[in-house]
Amino acid sequence: SSDLYQDIIKERAIICICWKWEDQTDVDSLHWDNNQCDKKMLESFVKVANQADEIVGHNGDNFDLKWIRTRCLYHGLDMFPDYTTIDTLKISRSKFRFNSNKLDYIGQFLGIGKKIKTDYSLWKEILLNKSSKHMALMIKYCQQDVKLLEKVYKKMSSHINAKTHFGVIFNSDKKDCPECGSDDLHIRSYRYSATGQKKVQYQCNTCHKYHTKASK
Repeated sequence: SSDLYQDIIKERAIICICWKWEDQTDVDSLHWDNNQCDKKMLESFVKVANQADEIVGHNGDNFDLKWIRTRCLYHGLDMFPDYTTIDTLKISRSKFRFNSNKLDYIGQFLGIGKKIKTDYSLWKEILLNKSSKHMALMIKYCQQDVKLLEKVYKKMSSHINAKTHFGVIFNSDKKDCPECGSDDLHIRSYRYSATGQKKVQYQCNTCHKYHTKASK
């Protein structure tokens, strides 16, 4: 027997990366160079990722970020050790019971869109023939994924706990909504822990998300 890595003919690289800022209309894109090297693309994208308060992805924690980090390690490029991420695949598994947790299925289930169909010939034309036409199709495919991801994320958002307290970022006031920074809140209920601590559940009148904090 032999180790599988000894059978590798050529190391895999990232063909293209697409992303958008929340509520931005256009989806930005980068792709590898004419020599099929992904180093310059990764240099550019890491600068974008480092600006983000949160990074949203579907299986982004286990796939996208790991692949990007691995290729950056290969090229000797620095990345932050950690990023604040929201993985809609993890959320779909932990909060819901879909028939499938694939992004394409969830988008169609919610009636908000679907992925563009592709097949192996698309990759083959890019890899073997360096086809600019097929590269454009690949980018279009990835851009649709990003648009669909944002729609799914927004549909799920009321079920997702805030990871970044935007009230502190915007207003330096922890009484504000941790999700959007709005101070237009109303009390939905009071809760008591097993130790007798009183907690207040708020709902934001701007983004409609719930959050709970200890009552003084």
